[in-house]
Amino acid sequence: MNYDTYASNAVELAIDLANTDRDVESWAPDFLRAHHEWFSPGAVLEFDAGEARAAAETADLVRAVALAQSPAEVLDGLNALLTRARPQPYATDHDGDLHLHYTPDDAPVLDQMTTTVAMGLSQVVTQHGWQRLGVCSAEGCDDVYVDTSRNASRRYCSNTCASRSTVAAYRARRKA
Repeated sequence: MNYDTYASNAVELAIDLANTDRDVESWAPDFLRAHHEWFSPGAVLEFDAGEARAAAETADLVRAVALAQSPAEVLDGLNALLTRARPQPYATDHDGDLHLHYTPDDAPVLDQMTTTVAMGLSQVVTQHGWQRLGVCSAEGCDDVYVDTSRNASRRYCSNTCASRSTVAAYRARRKA
């Protein structure tokens, strides 16, 4: 599956947000530092408590879209996510390729993140189908993923989970 580079990277930001372990107290600053390239140069990469809650709610909405079982559920989740977005797109060629950015450089970090996540996820879902989002089938893993395979057959978030499941199934067959 080929899709726009900026949108594909933006949807990966959405997936990373949904998969962030929010049980760790420092999840928000850790996430922001790990994804610093998405924020305008010089942006202060921190959230106050309210912004961290809003970012967590955004993560939950991304997960809800991935867990959706019908087009109606996808629409509800995407539209809830898009209501949080504050887009002011502009064209740029800062990296040598002409592309859109979803928010201006002076937008608050929460707006930059939320809008990028909402726009990236919605573009991929509307252009390639909601079935391209999923939750890992491996036992003990609930990570969200985007299926970029040709035939939309992905079931695991990573090769690690796929291998672990294959080995477990093989061992179970041998034991029987």
